[in-house]
Order: sequence, then structure tokens, then C-alpha cells
Amino acid sequence: MAKKEEHLRKPDWLKIKLNTNESYTGLKKMMRENKLNTVCEEARCPNIHECWAVRKTATFMILGDICTRACRFCAVKTGLPNELDLQEPERVADSVETMGLKHVVITAVARDDLKDGGSAVFAETVRAVRRRNPFCTIEVLPSDMLGSFDNLKTLMDARPNIMNHNIETVRRLTPRVRARATYDRTLEFLRRAKEMHADIPTKSSLMIGLGETKEEIIETMDDLRAADVDIMTIGQYLQPTKKHLKVQKYYHPDEFAELKEIALSKGFSHCEAGPLVRSSYHADEQVNEAQVRAEAKKVTNQ
Repeated sequence: MAKKEEHLRKPDWLKIKLNTNESYTGLKKMMRENKLNTVCEEARCPNIHECWAVRKTATFMILGDICTRACRFCAVKTGLPNELDLQEPERVADSVETMGLKHVVITAVARDDLKDGGSAVFAETVRAVRRRNPFCTIEVLPSDMLGSFDNLKTLMDARPNIMNHNIETVRRLTPRVRARATYDRTLEFLRRAKEMHADIPTKSSLMIGLGETKEEIIETMDDLRAADVDIMTIGQYLQPTKKHLKVQKYYHPDEFAELKEIALSKGFSHCEAGPLVRSSYHADEQVNEAQVRAEAKKVTNQ
């Protein structure tokens, strides 16, 4: 059984189309020149060509490229992080401006070595991008910062367009899949974010294929809705290296379509679900839809 599991082959629907045009090569060159990191590259995202080359969106990874945690699903390097780079916010803002990005996601490695979890630099990056790029929408994707709500408030007060924090997996698998994070702390983090600024949409992502059941997926949807989460993404887990957790199942696109319908029926305002969907996939559409809904709600309440 173990041998069969080890050689579980990727199905045809996981093939991706490369689109290496000038937008893609230009953004890649700029990242290196400005000494910036992207989770698109570090986490080996399968959608990097579509987002960079076609949609003009990107996910910057700030606070260095070394994470203090060692989650068993993640390809980002782990170890002792470098010192903070206080000029990083302006370099990110400059790159966003130069490339004319329409939507930017700002994420970061977990910095459990810092008292503020890196929230001050995170918030300043949001403000810097907005000063230089007032028409670019901003999504943030922080770690749980060990559950510090003071640190969360620092970030939320910078008023990103979307607050994203990933649940990653179902409750039963969390201790095996995630390092230091807990299922309930993630839910509380998302709930508190909504309480701090009710008009800012919240979002969370679930990766499947790690051995969860359909019932557990639906339970996770219910838990996220109970925390007033607005947007959900569901994607296929892909093993980044042999050292990481093995894929237990490849879900068919039809199964993702069914999960999307279930999520929408539970009250999520938007759900992206598919084999290659990642947390930031089509994030520009999500923020636009969230803004339209917010405006409609204002009119209704007048």
C-alpha cells in the first residue's frame, strides 16, 4: 500500500500552460534587482505564469525568505531569519508602481522570533503600496503571529482591501500538517479581524488531498462561516519535495465544482475551487466582487 501511495501519479488535469511573456520576465527581473521575494516562486505556485504574465497580479513575500516554522506541506525555507529590512516596504511599493500591478497580495514568512510578529513592517508595506499606487487593491496574508490580537490590530488598522489567513487543512490533520499553528487559533484570528473592521472582507484557504474526508471539508466550511469569513479558496495539495507530506488523493475537477457549490450555499460571497487554485488565485476578481457587494449593502441599508 505504501509503495502504491508513493507512486501516485499526477492526473492530466494538473498540467499547466506556461506563458512567459514580457510581463512575466520583466517582473521576475525586477524582483531580483530589488532583492524582493515572492511566494509565487518560493512556494512553487503552479499559477505563476498566468498571474504574472496575464492578470498583472503578484504575491510579495516580505520579512525575508526564511520561516521560523517548518510546516510539512510548505516549500519555503526554514531556519533562523535575517534581520528586518526597514526599506523593504518602499521597494515593494516601487515595484508595484513600475509594473503597473492591478492587485497585490502581501504575505510573509512566520516571524515568531519577533515580538510583533513583523506586523509593523507588514502594515507599513500596505501603507507604502497605497501611497504610491492608490488604484491598486491590496490583500494581506499573514501568519497567526502566535495569536497576538495587538499585532493583528496593527495590521488591520492599515486597512488592506482583504484580510486573508489560511486554515490550510481540516481540524483532525492540523497537528500533523501545520507547525505551531492551531485550528482554533486560526478561526479566532479570522473572527477578531472581522470584529476590528467589519467592512474589510476576510478570506481563508483549504488545501485538500492530505487524507481528509468530505464531511471534514464541509465541517471546515461551517467553522469558517461561523467565524464570519467571506471568501474561501479550495485547491489540490501538491507535494513540493520528497521530504514533505505525500498526496493521499487527487480530486477530480467535478469534485471541486461540487465543493464550490456547497461553499456558496453556506453563504460565502465568493469561492474559488479547483485543482490548481491557490490562496491568491484570481484574487483580483475576489476583491472587486467584495467591493461591489459592500457598496450594494450600503445602498440597501440607507
